[in-house]
Amino acid sequence: MINIRVLEPAEQPPTDLLLSAAPSQAVVEEQLSKGTCYVAENQEKNVIGVIITVPRSSGTLEVVNIAVDNNEHHQGLGKKIMQYILAQATEEDYQDVCVGTGNSSVGQLAFYQKCGFRITSIDPDFFIRNYDTAIYEHGIQCRDMIILSQALK
Repeated sequence: MINIRVLEPAEQPPTDLLLSAAPSQAVVEEQLSKGTCYVAENQEKNVIGVIITVPRSSGTLEVVNIAVDNNEHHQGLGKKIMQYILAQATEEDYQDVCVGTGNSSVGQLAFYQKCGFRITSIDPDFFIRNYDTAIYEHGIQCRDMIILSQALK
């Protein structure tokens, strides 16, 4: 049984897990300061997944960070977390949910599309402008932000 809940203000966020999805402490701190952090816990109340959402203009909720513990990969937890957020966003009358990921993030691009998201735009050189250190995945430099969206209504 997985429980997904809002992280309480007095609780420490699962920083190591968040850093696995955004390799910058400054970026993670900014995400936490602007958004709502949800944690997924197993039966032993261990945090095994996390997601941060930030409201944007005109009825859009943005997923700015989502991560699952390495020991929990490929078991459907990420999809459960995303389904939870999509249901929450629908209840809160958001019109759509968006998420951005790197051009080199092949697994993440597949994951978001499996969750029903569609590529809607590209922000060229986003990662060059916003990160001090070059990021490489699968031998590809992460340069561009691929933005995916899902309409809720």
